[in-house]
Amino acid sequence: MRLGINVPLNDIDLVVEAERHGFEVAFVPEGFRSDAASALGYIAARTTRIHVASGVFQIPARSAAMTVMTAATLDGLSGGRFRLGLGISNAFVTEGWHGTPFGRPLARTREYVAVVRAALDGRQVDHQGEHLRVPLPGGRGTGFRLHASLISPRIPIYLAAVGERGLRLAGEIADGWFGVFCSPERVAEAVGHLEAGRRSGEAKDEPFEVIPSVPIAVEEDLEAAAVPVKHHVARFVSLGHRSDNFYFRLLERLGHGEAAVEIQERAKAGDAAGAAAAVPFEFVDSTSLLGPPDRIAERMSAYARAGVTTIALSPVGSDPAARRKSLQVAAEAADLVSPGR
Repeated sequence: MRLGINVPLNDIDLVVEAERHGFEVAFVPEGFRSDAASALGYIAARTTRIHVASGVFQIPARSAAMTVMTAATLDGLSGGRFRLGLGISNAFVTEGWHGTPFGRPLARTREYVAVVRAALDGRQVDHQGEHLRVPLPGGRGTGFRLHASLISPRIPIYLAAVGERGLRLAGEIADGWFGVFCSPERVAEAVGHLEAGRRSGEAKDEPFEVIPSVPIAVEEDLEAAAVPVKHHVARFVSLGHRSDNFYFRLLERLGHGEAAVEIQERAKAGDAAGAAAAVPFEFVDSTSLLGPPDRIAERMSAYARAGVTTIALSPVGSDPAARRKSLQVAAEAADLVSPGR
C-alpha cells in the first residue's frame, strides 16, 4: 500500500515534506475555496518525484476538451507525473453553481470520460451522445483534437464514486477509484463492486487503483482529534436536499439516519458548530486515522487488508507542526505495513 496526500491549500508546501517522506502522489481537492489546476501547476514546479493528481476535477465545471487541455498542460509541467481524477460533483454545485443539469449523472460521466479518453489518445473527437455532442451537429467546428504531445504514455483516469452503481462504473471505465468517508469495511465492500465493473470493461486485466481519502490526526485525545473531521463531514452532508445528497444517503445506509437529518437541519438554521457536533464520533473514527502512532499503524494495516492500493491522507492537525508530524507517523507506519513500498 502506497501513500498519498490530500494537499491542504492553506499549507500547500506540505507536499514537499510528503515527497521527502516517500509519498507516491499528491492529490489537490477542488471545492468551495479554489480550483485544483492552479495549485497543481504550483506543486509540479515545487517537486521532482511525487506524482500530482486532481482529487478531483468537477466534471460540470469544465468541458471535456478543457479537461483534456488542462491534463496535457499539467502532464508537461510535471514531466509526466500527472494523474486525472474526475467527479460528477453533486446537484447543489452542478445546478446551483455551474448551471448544468444534474440528471442521470452516471450516463453523463460515461460520455465525458469517453470523450476525454479519445482526445488523450490523440484521436479527433466525434461523440454524438445523449448528454454530450462533440462537435455540435450543425455547428461550425469539426471536432476537438489535442494538438500537444503527452510525456506520459497514458494519463491514468480516476473516478470519484459513492454508491454501488457509481463504483461499478468506475471499475468499468476508469483506472482507479477515489473514495471518501471510507472505513476498511466499506473499502472491502466497494472492491467487490469495482471488480464487478472491471469484469464488464475493456481493461479488465489492467492494474486498478483503490484510493480512499482518509483524514489523519496524531493525537492521544480521540474526541479532540475528531473535531475538524466532523466539520468536514457536516459540510458534505448538509449540501442541498437530502434526496440528492450522496453523503446523506451514505450516513443513512450506515445506520446514522437520525444524525444525518440533524446535521442538515442545524446547518440550514445556520448552526455550523451544531451540525458538526451532530456527526457521530463512531462514523468519524471508523473512516479516519486518529490517535497515537501505534493505533494509526494498526488502522493502516486494516486498510491494506481491505484492498487499498494507495491511501490518500488528509492531515487535519490545527497547526503546520502537527500536520508534518502526521506525515512522519504515516510514513513510519506504512513501512511496517508495506515494507519496501
